[in-house]
Amino acid sequence: MTTKFRIGRRAALAGSVAALASPAVVRAQADPIKLATLTPLTGAGGPYGPVMAKAAASVVEAVNKAGGVNGRRIVLVSEDDQTSPEAGVRAARKLIDVDKVSAIMGTWASSVTTAVAPLCWESKTFLCTVSGADSITLLPHQGFLVRTQPNSKLQVTRVGEFILSLGAKKVFTMIPQTPFTQSTFDILNAVLPKGGATHQSLIYDDKKTTYRTEVDQALRTSPDVILANGYTPDSVVLLKDLYRAGFKGKILGFAYSINQKLVDQVGQSEVVEGVYTFAPASAEGSTAYEKVKAAVGMANPDPYTCQVYDHANMVLMAMAIAKDSSGTAIKDNIRKVTQGGGKTVDNAVDGIKAIAAGEKIDYTGASGPCDFDERGDILDCKFRYEQIKAGKFTVVKIA
Repeated sequence: MTTKFRIGRRAALAGSVAALASPAVVRAQADPIKLATLTPLTGAGGPYGPVMAKAAASVVEAVNKAGGVNGRRIVLVSEDDQTSPEAGVRAARKLIDVDKVSAIMGTWASSVTTAVAPLCWESKTFLCTVSGADSITLLPHQGFLVRTQPNSKLQVTRVGEFILSLGAKKVFTMIPQTPFTQSTFDILNAVLPKGGATHQSLIYDDKKTTYRTEVDQALRTSPDVILANGYTPDSVVLLKDLYRAGFKGKILGFAYSINQKLVDQVGQSEVVEGVYTFAPASAEGSTAYEKVKAAVGMANPDPYTCQVYDHANMVLMAMAIAKDSSGTAIKDNIRKVTQGGGKTVDNAVDGIKAIAAGEKIDYTGASGPCDFDERGDILDCKFRYEQIKAGKFTVVKIA
């Protein structure tokens, strides 16, 4: 049944006069705030992007149910960067120019973030990323960028230390060309010799269907550890070729590429048996982590999903404390909600309530403390080391 309401002439006139007197104010109060996720729904990052977007959507839904931000509803627009800089730029253009979003959250591949970041700072759109290449925060982003993923220096230093803990003496890195390739070489060349290990490396074409030539080149150096530092599609090929070549040493790779999808694609448990993986650790056991688990329906959500959950919470609280939804307002206030030294909160609903009550807040999320330096880099985090045993990932240590 449809209910019809009759509005009196005097009330209608009063409303019209108010709208004419302050049209911008009325529109600002009525218009929703638009935010975006730009994640890899397809391509090499495809296993992660859909769940990342789902985590951000859960935060927006919770805040909308609680009344929105400063009385305004939030609309979340999700786009696919296809794990491709070109596709990422096209999607970002649409989000910025057509959708008019205040913030873009969740860019995954470093090459995509590098391509998209200039569009964001030029338009004063805030960007939250999970990309790790050191070069990203060295861009002239004017403060319109933070990343929750530890940078290459922190990650690769920890990788090098873990490799040394395995007793390695000869290490060989195999990696495609990426924004973090050279910095990976430089960091390992500095870290590994301090522990008595040598390091050699090569760059391979990630579009090839076999790496047997590159594998033979690596094995001629008699390595006891190989760092397989590609993405999932090329890592499948590389691990198969290492197995066929009879490599008996240890293999280590980043968990964003050596994941359950890779294990399923390889299909032969002996190919991946004993392989070690490495990733920034989420804040397992925290209430925020439990919220992410419930939101995405996963027992062990990956670090990127936890980080994008944190992106959405931080952005919404920054707008609440600023009483402004612009990208500039987010830039100027995001550290006030993440490292303001106030009441600890783990979700935007509670944070917005505390802000409305005049309290300072300090957000600690599903990925841990979200404290950033002046360049936008996360200051520190824990790391998770696992090993594949009988087709299953088993924790070696979290430190």
